[in-house]
Amino acid sequence: MKTANYGIAIPMANEEEGFASFIESLKDALDNVPGGKVYLVVDRASTDSTPDLCSQLAQDDSRFVYVWAPENRNVVDAYLRGFKEAFHAGHDYIVEMDGGGSHNPAALPAFIRALQEGNQCAFGSRYINGGSLNDSPLKRRVLSKFGSFLARVLLGCPMRDVTSGYEAFTRPIMGKILSYSLRSKAHFYQTELRYLLRKSDWVEVPIHYVSPSPRVSQNAIKNSLQCLFYYTFRRWSGKKDIIR
Repeated sequence: MKTANYGIAIPMANEEEGFASFIESLKDALDNVPGGKVYLVVDRASTDSTPDLCSQLAQDDSRFVYVWAPENRNVVDAYLRGFKEAFHAGHDYIVEMDGGGSHNPAALPAFIRALQEGNQCAFGSRYINGGSLNDSPLKRRVLSKFGSFLARVLLGCPMRDVTSGYEAFTRPIMGKILSYSLRSKAHFYQTELRYLLRKSDWVEVPIHYVSPSPRVSQNAIKNSLQCLFYYTFRRWSGKKDIIR
């Protein structure tokens, strides 16, 4: 695959246990798609050795950048900080990936290829042909599928999977995302982006999603419902919330 100028934003919180295997997989993906740089965003949510592991990796491999962000209040702040680092570094494409092992770095070439083919956004999907949702707790399966169903019905969001956090954007679209005031603070963030970008040139990329954390806080669910009903009310009131 030809060289691409891209950055990957990855929040890293308490990833000590699976760190080595994830990074090895990520290095393989970077070798397959030359030109990438990884922004490892770490904040006070980490209570294990993750900060030290990320800092040492950045010293050993120039493709990795350690980003210490103690000001982060939630995971959305962590993603946005990674986006800002990649955007200000001048990358043509910016990828969002989870650092806990649920997103397989081997899918990276498909995301970069989708953008090189002219799409503005590439969204990871577990619910299209070629995608799958493996080893996930029942609670996460229900929340994911029901969330996607609600978004399609209430928001008119056309994607099959609106809750996956594996996605990629062109630089112009990322600039518009960063200038938009997002409302979500937790899991709904993925759905919010897809809703706002529904009129852009997008494509869904099949992904294999493995073993996410079974924990979803009540505050995260509450925030998701608040954001869902906010955008639903605005849509039914004729408001056009769009990034394109």
